[in-house]
Amino acid sequence: MITLNPVGVAYNERNEIEDDYWGKVVSKIILDDSLPEDSLNEIESFSHVEIIFHFHKVDQTKIITGARHPRNDVNLPKAGIFSQRGKNRPNQLGLTTVRVMKREGRTLYVAGLDCINGTPILDIKPVMKEFLPKEPITQPEWTHDIMKHYWE
Repeated sequence: MITLNPVGVAYNERNEIEDDYWGKVVSKIILDDSLPEDSLNEIESFSHVEIIFHFHKVDQTKIITGARHPRNDVNLPKAGIFSQRGKNRPNQLGLTTVRVMKREGRTLYVAGLDCINGTPILDIKPVMKEFLPKEPITQPEWTHDIMKHYWE
């Protein structure tokens, strides 16, 4: 058994689960009271951080463990849940690289976090060039189509 305690909560203007238009979303992540404020020291010296969060509003009866058509579009190939980034995953974990805007005490402001208001944040990690892929990134053509409005 694994027990995870949120390190904070994200707050923004998005209250509904939607697939697109996350590019202009600004979120504030408020650190949990159980953690010291200095756990965020130097975070603003990074341009980007990775946010690991919990898809806490996913209906448990809709969890996918096998393959499905991305966005339920039968024109797309049936891809395994681990070959897509859908929210209805076995452990309901989300991961997004976001731009750091500013930090004010226990609050971190970020741009481009694709989670809804009140989402539990499980971890925050700085993005470092040394951890990015060295090789070219490849992906199937269909992924470009489903992502065309995601960051608008």
